[in-house]
Amino acid sequence: MHVNDNNKTKLHTGKVWLVGAGPGDPDLLTVKALRVLQQADLILFDNLVSEAIRALFPKSVPAFYVGKVKDNHSIAQQDLNALLVKKARQGLNIVRIKGGDPFVFGRGGEELLSLVQAGIDAEVVPGVTSASGCTTAAGIPLTHRGLSQGCTFVTAHGETELTLNWASLAGLRHTLVFYMGVSRCGMIAEKLLSHGLSPETPVALIENGCRPEQRDIIGSLHELPTLVQTYRVQSPALIVVGDVVQMASQLRAGPALDLLNQSCA
Repeated sequence: MHVNDNNKTKLHTGKVWLVGAGPGDPDLLTVKALRVLQQADLILFDNLVSEAIRALFPKSVPAFYVGKVKDNHSIAQQDLNALLVKKARQGLNIVRIKGGDPFVFGRGGEELLSLVQAGIDAEVVPGVTSASGCTTAAGIPLTHRGLSQGCTFVTAHGETELTLNWASLAGLRHTLVFYMGVSRCGMIAEKLLSHGLSPETPVALIENGCRPEQRDIIGSLHELPTLVQTYRVQSPALIVVGDVVQMASQLRAGPALDLLNQSCA
């Protein structure tokens, strides 16, 4: 009788969960994410996983930072992929927890692919993506009848260079949400303006969204680089472009620096 050694080995292999932590508010962590954390033998977390969520990690479980900020990676992505495979083969149940959702600019697809190719049992636990959580906290609906019939999420960070169809983005009449865009705010404004968006198109900068220190700065597209510089906006921050931003003065959950409405008063 032939015994499948691969199946035999798999019985002694751990599991990896790729977990979305949401934008920072621990109350937005899903029930499933919290349950999975309680099952972990090892937790690997990103820079965007807030301190409030880290406080929910079981005290008895080792937790290590494997995050990345611009020009400063604690571990290369390929090395992290290999580490997940190695630890799972040692029989550990691993929670790889990321800010937002693993499949929205979180490189979760790359990590899952490496695990699947290595024959590791893996599961993705979705999280509230920042574009949804942070805009809601700022009182900005991503879509609104008469203002926007769609929304488009865009990363302003490319592996080598940023290649986007700016004409299409400007012509969609969608709400545009730029992730990781603070350092490229000048280019974003210039490209959208040069492809037809009005200089008065409302924009919002949402810094530290869904956290106690959240700041919402609202103005017009032509002011975007000046707003970032004047108010010293730091990552993590989203850039929201579109007419829905004007709803913030009526719907926002907290105070905002609303230059758009001040200038119209």
